[in-house]
Amino acid sequence: MTLSLRMAWRNLWRHKRRTWLTATAMIFSNVLLIFMISLQLGSYDMMINNTLQAFSGHLQVQQAGYNDNPKLRTSIPNAQALADRARQALPGFRVTARAAAFALASSEQRSFGIQVTGVQPEFEPGVSTLPGLVSEGRFLQDPDAAEIVIGSVMARNLKVETGDELTLLGSGRDGSFAAGVVTVIGIFDSGSNDMDRSFAEVPLNYFQETFAMDGHGSSIAVSVDNLEQIPAAVTAMENLVRDGNGLVVLDWNALHPGLQQAIKADFASAWFMYGVLIVLVAFSVLNTQLMSVLERTREFGVITALGIKPGKLASLVMLETVLMSAIGLVIGVFLGTLVALYFNTNGFSYPGMEEAAERFNLPGDVYPSVSAIALLLGPVVVFMFCLLASIYPALRLFRLRPVEAMRAV
Repeated sequence: MTLSLRMAWRNLWRHKRRTWLTATAMIFSNVLLIFMISLQLGSYDMMINNTLQAFSGHLQVQQAGYNDNPKLRTSIPNAQALADRARQALPGFRVTARAAAFALASSEQRSFGIQVTGVQPEFEPGVSTLPGLVSEGRFLQDPDAAEIVIGSVMARNLKVETGDELTLLGSGRDGSFAAGVVTVIGIFDSGSNDMDRSFAEVPLNYFQETFAMDGHGSSIAVSVDNLEQIPAAVTAMENLVRDGNGLVVLDWNALHPGLQQAIKADFASAWFMYGVLIVLVAFSVLNTQLMSVLERTREFGVITALGIKPGKLASLVMLETVLMSAIGLVIGVFLGTLVALYFNTNGFSYPGMEEAAERFNLPGDVYPSVSAIALLLGPVVVFMFCLLASIYPALRLFRLRPVEAMRAV
């Protein structure tokens, strides 16, 4: 094996320029794949965080069945007390209690059905970006005040401005008639017409009093710093609500099942473009090794006539490809890791991305993911395809006829 390795290494450098050109193509493709895959995975993390930070949080505690069929009576007893215990169990994370109901909102001129959500004004900004999107007036401050923050489309439909009053009519948790008059103190512009048209927030204490909640809430939302912390947070919350009368802990996959499906579909489609790059590199290796075999036809004819079996020569050609591919793999992974680490530290922003993100009160930079799958997936696939590309030149040696080969010029 040592002799074969030495011969393969020597044969590679018979044509240094050709070897380096092929290896450079592999290095470039590996660096590009590492950067693109790490950037893609990092953009998925950013997309997930931005979606969850908009309102839902990274995980929620709910009564069993509420996520599939949200009803006012499917609620959490002593929601605010449970949220306080969650903050003690999850120090450093953001936790808020909420309650939600549907109501008829009426101004002096119009009436529309909306979703009213009771929130804790002190803790809601840590879980949701919505408080930072208030474009007129201010966000909620007093936990007991009869105040409301509505979307810009709802304000336009109801023809109200900050300082105007709205009447809320709905059903209480106990089946009673719920009614209240609230003052519009803020108008937010989330960029989503659906949310701006039908979503409003009031202080949780006022909500519980108006809708006869008796201290109940609909959910406890938790926001973490990064996605890697979610499993530990879920475990801590499950321990906290283990004897909580049917309470369940739902992570972001359960809260947004379509988000994971969209990520998988996008990742699969991206591999079409990656595949084109990998195939081009594989054909480059095929061309290099085929030329090498053809140039050495006379040499192989002499060696075969001396009794060396074609299988031995084929394995030599394959070993040459392994060595050349290893050069591309090692150097490509090294350089690609440096590029990924640089942008992981400094961030990467598409043109116009920062302005768009600022519009939605979200971070504007993408930080590529530096992980084993991001750094090795692309280069390993390139390595395997290059080995496959060398099979055809190696198989040609089994059809080699020593006499005809020795006469080749």
